[in-house]
Amino acid sequence: MRGLMVALAATLSISEAWGAEGEPRIDLALVLAVDISQSMEPDEQDLQRQGYVEAFRSPDVQRAIRQGLLGRIAVTYVEWSGMEEQQILVPWTVIEQPEDALGFAERLARIPIHRAGYTSISGAIDFSLGLLRESGFDSTRRVVDISGDGPNNQGRPVTAARDEAVSQGTTINGLPIMLEQPRGPWDIPDLDLYYRDCVIGGAGAFMIPIRERHQFLDAIRTKIVREVSDRQMPETFVRRALADTPADCSAGSSHPRRPAGE
Repeated sequence: MRGLMVALAATLSISEAWGAEGEPRIDLALVLAVDISQSMEPDEQDLQRQGYVEAFRSPDVQRAIRQGLLGRIAVTYVEWSGMEEQQILVPWTVIEQPEDALGFAERLARIPIHRAGYTSISGAIDFSLGLLRESGFDSTRRVVDISGDGPNNQGRPVTAARDEAVSQGTTINGLPIMLEQPRGPWDIPDLDLYYRDCVIGGAGAFMIPIRERHQFLDAIRTKIVREVSDRQMPETFVRRALADTPADCSAGSSHPRRPAGE
């Protein structure tokens, strides 16, 4: 009888680790898709990167991962700008123990930051969806985390990309960065409304606007804890849009193309 119980426990352990198709089972497959377009100022990019590095160093994030049903997630970090400008900085990494999270953070911290051209949120979503399809994981939830400081100005309509992702069971969350006043033809004043109505979507989708530099570290850490744990966040972090007027989801797309390198 004891031998039977040991064999049963081993079988259950294997079933927790591997899905029906032989894929590793995880609580969450998370794509961190980060804007590096020219509209992002260098200090904003530094703060953004440091926010993600510190999040995975944080005991709060590490604890949230361990408290999941399986206690492990997979995450990849992607930088994006134009329609065909996406780069994987850190490939799919399984995080289960604190040292896994620390290793992910250290790897990300060592990679230089650079800037590119246009802002194609739709391209970032499409690229992220491809990564999720080809990840090789059996995940309970799939999330794309989009951060950026402007509307979609290249590629197909952002709502088309969002709706396709949502139809395939993917949630899109947002981190609209609103540190600067609009100053060019591709900028819009209410980026939080745009993200609310045009970018985020799916089960439990949310956004956290960043309006001041000191908010980066706390906001990114809290956002990842929320994504990992799939729990509600304090109202102080889920900031409401400043108006209820529906956003124009074509904002940015009707403007002429920027010269190369701008």
